[in-house]
Amino acid sequence: MTAEPLTTRSLVTGAHEDFPTKPAGRRRNRRWIGRVVLNLALTLGALTMVVPFIWMIATSLKSPAELAEFPPTFLPKVWEWSNYPEALQAAPFATYFRNSFIISASHTIITLIFAAMAGYSLARIRFRGRELVFLGFVAMLMIPTYTKIVPQFLLVKFMPLFGGNDVLGQGGSGWLNTWWALIIPGGLSATAIFLFRQFYLSLPTELAEAARIDGLSEFRIFSRIYTPLIKPAIATVALLTFQESWNNFLWPLLVTTRDDLRVIQVGLAVFQQLDGTQWQYLMAGTTMATIPMVLLFLFCQKYFIQGFTNAGIK
Repeated sequence: MTAEPLTTRSLVTGAHEDFPTKPAGRRRNRRWIGRVVLNLALTLGALTMVVPFIWMIATSLKSPAELAEFPPTFLPKVWEWSNYPEALQAAPFATYFRNSFIISASHTIITLIFAAMAGYSLARIRFRGRELVFLGFVAMLMIPTYTKIVPQFLLVKFMPLFGGNDVLGQGGSGWLNTWWALIIPGGLSATAIFLFRQFYLSLPTELAEAARIDGLSEFRIFSRIYTPLIKPAIATVALLTFQESWNNFLWPLLVTTRDDLRVIQVGLAVFQQLDGTQWQYLMAGTTMATIPMVLLFLFCQKYFIQGFTNAGIK
């Protein structure tokens, strides 16, 4: 039989019961205080994120007279539900929603297909200059988005053999006011390629070796073995791509002037006039434009959270 360790309490009383010493109690108190501080910080952060959305919805249900009151009220005194149908009648929002969905869905599909292929190639296929190509993509991540606007616009404007342009890209409008300008330039991103590469690197190489022994081609290994295992990466890239495309304002504004090609974010500007802003309609339109992204996140949040917690970084 082994002797039980004696504690400070047992030395005094002769008992063999283990009682927590003061340092252990202090550690528990510190951990409890740390949890309380953490929960308070998270609650404050959650309120900071949620309050603007509540303010947006409340403003969309106020009357113009109530919006002009000072000090402003947080919740509307009279709930003006008619602001929503009136906002929809002020501009062809059905067309704007359709255009935004087509563009966002096209960007998402193109990104998932080609970024997954590029990420797999950089992670699993050995070829000369692979690391240099990857460093090039990493360098692209450091370039601010708005610095690329002018070069992209010039490429679209002087696209050869489109919009009346000759072989040298002169004489016409190129891709301006076309679906090409809205879809092709935003169809792929270095961020998506980087994320896919990191996720493919996190998978074991033994899967590919076993598949090659069974006679599978490289494309079948990519499509049937590896890609089904990275659902968090697919959901994360899809959600980020769709969100970025849905909220894009500057690029559609630059490359289109036709009302039938406008997107929802540009369409909301109809409520901002020189003589004033119709805040109740603007907030109503903004609320309706936010709903698709909220629903998409609710459906994809399981894989989205997994994608960011795991990160696929090896």
